[in-house]
Amino acid sequence: MKKGLQTLFLSLCAFVAFAQEGNDKSKQSLISADQFPVFSNCQNLQSKVLENCFYYQVQSFVFQNFVVPESLVQNNFQGKIKVLFEVDVNGTFKVIYVNALDEALIQEAKRVFAKLPKIQPSTYNGKPTYTKYNITISIPLQNPDEIKLESVAVTITTSKEDSVLPELDSIAYKKFNNPQFESHLNIPFSHSYYAQFDAAMNQMGANNHTASKPYTYIEVAKYYNLAAENEKLKKTASGWWERKLWNENLVEIQGEDYWFTLNPIFDLQIGKASGNKQVNTFVNTRGLNIRGGLGSQLNFTATVFESQGRFANYYNRYANSIKPAGGNPSIIPGIGISKEFKTDAYDFPSADANLTFTPSKFIDLQLGYGRNFIGDGYRSLLEGDGASPYPYFKINTNFWKIKYTNTYMWLKDVRPEVTLERTYATKFMANHYLSLNVTNRWNIGFFESVIWTDSNNRGFDMHFVNPIIFYRSVEFASSARTGNAVLALTSKYKWNNQINFYGQFLLDEFSLSEVKGVKNSWKNKFAYQLGVKYYNAFKVDNLLLQLEYNHVRPYVYSHSDPITNYGHNNQSVGHQWGANFEEFLAIARYHKGRIFADAKFTIGTRGLDFAESGEYSNYGGNIYRDYDVDRYANSGVTVGQGNKTSIFIADLQTGYLVNPTTNLKFFGSFIYRNFNPNQNTATVFKESTTWFSIGIRSDVFNWYFDY
Repeated sequence: MKKGLQTLFLSLCAFVAFAQEGNDKSKQSLISADQFPVFSNCQNLQSKVLENCFYYQVQSFVFQNFVVPESLVQNNFQGKIKVLFEVDVNGTFKVIYVNALDEALIQEAKRVFAKLPKIQPSTYNGKPTYTKYNITISIPLQNPDEIKLESVAVTITTSKEDSVLPELDSIAYKKFNNPQFESHLNIPFSHSYYAQFDAAMNQMGANNHTASKPYTYIEVAKYYNLAAENEKLKKTASGWWERKLWNENLVEIQGEDYWFTLNPIFDLQIGKASGNKQVNTFVNTRGLNIRGGLGSQLNFTATVFESQGRFANYYNRYANSIKPAGGNPSIIPGIGISKEFKTDAYDFPSADANLTFTPSKFIDLQLGYGRNFIGDGYRSLLEGDGASPYPYFKINTNFWKIKYTNTYMWLKDVRPEVTLERTYATKFMANHYLSLNVTNRWNIGFFESVIWTDSNNRGFDMHFVNPIIFYRSVEFASSARTGNAVLALTSKYKWNNQINFYGQFLLDEFSLSEVKGVKNSWKNKFAYQLGVKYYNAFKVDNLLLQLEYNHVRPYVYSHSDPITNYGHNNQSVGHQWGANFEEFLAIARYHKGRIFADAKFTIGTRGLDFAESGEYSNYGGNIYRDYDVDRYANSGVTVGQGNKTSIFIADLQTGYLVNPTTNLKFFGSFIYRNFNPNQNTATVFKESTTWFSIGIRSDVFNWYFDY
C-alpha cells in the first residue's frame, strides 16, 4: 500500500508543486543550484520534479526514523522543529542549526540527519557544490505520503486567529554566484589590487577610460573576468568556517533581483620603527562592510572603521603637524581627524559609502563619502586619494569614444583661524574630466576644477552645477576672483600591449607677460607628470614595472586666500607632498596565485620652509600659506628653493592572499626612509628610519606612508 501511494505521489508531483502546504511541508531551500541533490529514488528527474522528490525523500526518512521522546508523547506535546542543513560536495548531509523547544528534540533531529545516506551532490555549472536547505518537522509526526495526497484534493482552511501569512517562508533564495562582478558597484581602489587587471584594461583598441578611478566592476568585466579569476583561486573547503576564511563572504545572500554581502574588515599590524626615536608600532582596525544591489540599476556599499594605532616617528610627527583646531592631536593622513589613545597613540574612526544609480547604459550617478582619483600613475597631480574622505556627488557619462566625469565635493578647512564656534569652515570643489580615445593607441583628457568657499553666504554655487560649463569663466564672473580655478591635460599612449606611456600637465596659474619678461616667475604655477608601465615585463606573467616622474613648482595648489587652496583637512587634494618638489618613482608588482610582492623606491627633492612666518620665509611648499604673504621671491623661483631636502624611501611588501573575495591579505612590510635637509630646524631635521611590520589587512584602500 505504501509503495503504491509513493508511486502515485511521484506521478502527481509533475503537476502539483511540492510547496509549503500543511503543517509538515518542507520549506523553500535557502540556496538553489543548477540541479538539486539526487537520491537514488529520484534518478532521471529534472527541475521542479527533482526538487519535490528531494524534499519528499528527506521527509520520508525523518518520518520513518525520528523517535519522539517518551516524556513528550505522554504529555501530548505538539510543536514544530525547524532544521537548517546542507548537502556538501560529497553528498553528505550536515546539520547547521536546529530550532526546537526541547533539547531532546534538537539532539534527535541531529541523530536522524546523521543517518541520512550519502547522495549525489547538487551541481552548479556542472560541478559538485554544497547547498543549504531547511525543513519543518511537525510533532506529532505526520506521514508525508498521506498528507501530500490529501492536499491535492482538500483545501485546508484555518480561522483568522490561527492563520500565519506565508510571505517570509515563501521568500526564494538563489545560490550566490558573485553578482557584484557584473554590477555597477565601485571596485575598492588599491594600487596592488588594480595591478592584477591593469594590463587587460590597457590593451590597444580597448575603448575604455582608465584615468577615472575607482572603476566599476562592469567596466572591468568587459576586459578581465574577475569571476573566473576568483574561481581559480578557490581552495577546496567543505566546512562552513573553511569556506568563509578562504573563499567566501561571511554573509552572502542572493534572491530575485537583489543581493547583498556582509564582511568584517581587519587591519591588524605590529611592528618596530627606528629613527631619532625608536617606536613600537601597531594598527588595530576593525570594521564592517556591507555591499549589495537592488535590481540592475542600484548598488550600494558602506564601511565603518574603528581604529587605533601608533606609527613610525616621522609619520607621527607629520600627523601632529597637520592637526585641526579644537585640541585633537592629529590628522591621520588619508584617514581623518584622530583623538588621543593612551598617551602616545591615536584613535581614528572612519567611514566610507557609495550609492550608485544607473538610469541608462550611458550614465551612472554616484552619491558617496570617500576618495576619488584621476590619472594612470601611482600619483595624481589632478585629484589624488591621499587626503581624508569627503562627501561627493559624481556623474559619469560614457558614450562613443568619450567618458565625461563630473564630481562635486564638500571639503573642510580645519585651521584655527577659520574655525568658528568649534565648527570647521566648509568649502566646495567642482571638477570635470573629459577623456577621449583619439585612436586605438592614444587617449587625451581635459580637466578643469574650481574651489570656492561659503563666503557672503554663497553656499554651493549653482553656477557650477551645469556639467558642461567652463568653470574658469564662471568663477571669474560670479565671485570676483574669490575662487581658485585649475586646468589640466592628461595623455596616455599605448606603444603596444605591454608598454604604455602616460602623463599629466596641471596649470594653476599662468601669466604670459611674466613668462616673456621674468625668468622663472612665481606666477608660473604648473606641474607635470611623466610615466611608463611595462606589463608582463620580460615575458614574466603578472610582473608589472613602472617608472614615474613628478615635478611640481613652488606655490602650486596654494592661493591668496588659503581657504580656497587645493586642500582638504590640512592635506593636498592633488599630490600628497604639496608643492615645490620633484620626485622619481620605480615600482614593481608581481602576483602568482595567492602570493604577491610589491616594491617601490622613491627619490625626491623638496623645498621646505625654514620658518612658519617672517619676511621672505614662504618658499612655496606649504599650500596652506598665502602666496602673497612672505613670498620668497617674484623671479628666479625654482623647484627645491628653501631648505632643500633629499628624500629616499624604499617600501617592500610581500604576502599571501587569504581570501580573494574580500581581498584579505597576510603581509610583511619593510620601509626604509632617509630624510636629509640642508639645514636642521625644529620641525625638519636629518633622520633615517627603518620600519618593519607584519599583519593581516583587508586591502580596500590605499594608505600612503611615503612622506
